[in-house]
Amino acid sequence: MKILAIAVLAVAVVAAQQQAPPVQEPQQPFDAFVADLRAEALAKGISAATVDAAFAGIEPLAVVVTRDRSQPETTQSLDDYLKQRLTPSRVDKGRALTAEHRELLARVEKAYGLAPATMVAIWGMESNFGAFTGSYPTIAALTTLAWDARRPLFRTELFEALRIVDQGKADASALKGSWAGAMGQPQFMPSSYLTHAVDFDADGKADIWTSLPDVFASMANYLRNSGWRAGERWGREVRITTAVMTKVDREVPMRTSGCRAVREMTVARPLSEWAKLGVTLAGGVKLPTAPSNASLVRGRSRNFLVYRNYEALLAYNCAHSYAVTVGLLSDRLTN
Repeated sequence: MKILAIAVLAVAVVAAQQQAPPVQEPQQPFDAFVADLRAEALAKGISAATVDAAFAGIEPLAVVVTRDRSQPETTQSLDDYLKQRLTPSRVDKGRALTAEHRELLARVEKAYGLAPATMVAIWGMESNFGAFTGSYPTIAALTTLAWDARRPLFRTELFEALRIVDQGKADASALKGSWAGAMGQPQFMPSSYLTHAVDFDADGKADIWTSLPDVFASMANYLRNSGWRAGERWGREVRITTAVMTKVDREVPMRTSGCRAVREMTVARPLSEWAKLGVTLAGGVKLPTAPSNASLVRGRSRNFLVYRNYEALLAYNCAHSYAVTVGLLSDRLTN
């Protein structure tokens, strides 16, 4: 089997280096902006009934803008993020739920190739194992973020949310989630729902809000579609001295394309080259020989070699703090 080159990450996820995007004030009144959205939605083929219902009485949500400007994945260091989220209580609850849903998780793994521990780890990170899926109305949240004019993706996601309603996949009142428009227990953006959501319980709808079969299968389908390889690990913690890191910084160039986390990755290097640079496992143990390619993620005090499945986690949420935490939590749920 051809081994895909993964890439090398040389990242210091430090709060001082992770500044929020510059604030841009909306360029037109909210009502005028919504009028433009209505016209564009109709031009895209979304029915007038759906458009009228979606925008009836809509108002901007100030709290949504505030939350967007203080995201923890970009304001916390990797070390602090791990300490806050990789807690004993989360691990204990994850283990209990993995055991409780063992049969369902096994069926989903057989269909999509994602290990139960990884599914439960993502579930735990995204919605605290389904306990909190968010209460923000998705269409109002996305309209607010699109109006705030900070990232064009929110305008695109808004139209995808309208398509979900227009196609009868969900009622507008049921579209609730995070301040950023992420929906249900897997926290899918509308475009991700349309692309990856699965009706695993075969009841006629992909229900990522209340159906655990659909929740687990949809997450697994997302990861599989993002390149996840069954049976391969995401990565492992390694030991790197200051001298070795200096060699890495000098000899390994950075990537130049992709999302922010991917651009913080360097080009691919085989494990044998990492060993020559002086990277070892904890306690000075030599690196294994497989998989052949790995990448380096750096925190203030902890470092990780990651493999190609790690990039599938970044496709789910392009933040190193998130992906490393999911990987470590899945390891704890397995061991």
